[in-house]
Amino acid sequence: MTPAKPSAPQLGALRPSPLVEQATERLRDQITGGGWPVGAKLPGETTLAKELGVGRSTVREALRALAGAGLVQARQGAGVFVTATEPVEDWPARLRAAAIGDVYEVRALVEVQAARLAAVRRTPEDIAAMRGALAARRRAAGGGDAAFVDADIALHATVVAAAHNPVLTDLFARSSHADYAAVKRTHPSLQALRESRATWRSVKENSDV
Repeated sequence: MTPAKPSAPQLGALRPSPLVEQATERLRDQITGGGWPVGAKLPGETTLAKELGVGRSTVREALRALAGAGLVQARQGAGVFVTATEPVEDWPARLRAAAIGDVYEVRALVEVQAARLAAVRRTPEDIAAMRGALAARRRAAGGGDAAFVDADIALHATVVAAAHNPVLTDLFARSSHADYAAVKRTHPSLQALRESRATWRSVKENSDV
């Protein structure tokens, strides 16, 4: 006697609100809850659309979001398969959960390399931007912590921008203002000023501007 196949998870129709977000959440819950284990093939777009009460385009967007989270992978001609039951943690979330010392080490690596590249690639416009940001931070040093942190981040951003490397720029930008502020507050303002003056000198050293 052939054993009965286990019934497929019942997803249920969605409420009228952002449908892609709802579809993504519903499908994610099925995966993380064990409804579809790793290696399982998801039902086709038409089936999912019917169960969720949405269009196929909404299902496609939801599957893209799940693929971006590392939960599923589309295989051409075969379908969409579950590749993990826990989403890949995004960069801002990793920073929020990381120890301040670990974040600071990564920040230092990024900014040191950016300063080296900026020393070679900086343009007159970059130098002017750094001069302005450095002056603004000197003024902010006599104010409150929040103003100093804002000005300090702005200064470091000009150095990273002067490296003219979009990957470094994106890596710096993905570290949220709050995460960098938390790191900066763990260091005395005077020490931060000295570090930035040294960075400024390393970038400007061979400049004729």
